[in-house]
Amino acid sequence: MRKLLYRLLIELTNGRVTSGILKQFSLSTVSRFIVPSFARIYQLNQEEMDKTLREYSTLNDLFTRKLKSGARKIDNLSDSVISPVDASIEDIGTIKESSEIEVKGKIYSIHEMLGDDEILEKYLNGTYIILYLSPSHYHRIHCPASGEVIKQWTLGTKSYPVNKWGLKYGDRPLSKNYRVTTELKTDYGFMSVVKVGAMFVNSIEITHPGSQLKKGEEMAFFSFGSTVILLFEKGIFQIDPFQTPHEVKVGEKIGHFRVENR
Repeated sequence: MRKLLYRLLIELTNGRVTSGILKQFSLSTVSRFIVPSFARIYQLNQEEMDKTLREYSTLNDLFTRKLKSGARKIDNLSDSVISPVDASIEDIGTIKESSEIEVKGKIYSIHEMLGDDEILEKYLNGTYIILYLSPSHYHRIHCPASGEVIKQWTLGTKSYPVNKWGLKYGDRPLSKNYRVTTELKTDYGFMSVVKVGAMFVNSIEITHPGSQLKKGEEMAFFSFGSTVILLFEKGIFQIDPFQTPHEVKVGEKIGHFRVENR
């Protein structure tokens, strides 16, 4: 019953009209009046922002804020993979031969997530990492490893929440939500960065100018809290040992490529 009620409420509030109203509000100058309270409630680190709170003209400006130069240190080991976002690593595991992964007790299909049979084959028996961004996090996405953009595509329309309630009661949000996937060819093999939209505002803006990306370079940003999923081809990646959930920041090493794959 709770599951059905949750989905009904989301469907009623996640349509084009309600999403449009929220988006227009966040982009309007009227929203600047809640910038100070938003920063206080979510305890944003104002010391690292590139502007003062008074300089953010809208709530969207605050959400998509940039940081001061040097606020995030990028791990410079040649074989390291860094966190592309400030986030909580919620889950890590192996992509099954059936293309399934299990997150918070729910089964998700990588086939459905990617929407491409040919691309899917590369990732069977590979590794996945799920990074959740809350409203308090910095929302710009950086490249986890240097490589060439092979393909970039968009799938999905509506977006269920991707917090713990969304993962528990939503309609497979990680594989069905609005999402933009970027596949990279690194020196060690293939990996994909799946950027999953959050509730109400399906806004994922791509910012990288070309097909070559360097580790730590900005590649996109979210307008509201969401999730990034990293997918690695079989046998090319080794995660660093830590318990989940685990808080990370952009630039922190989360694992390394297997050198023998180079």
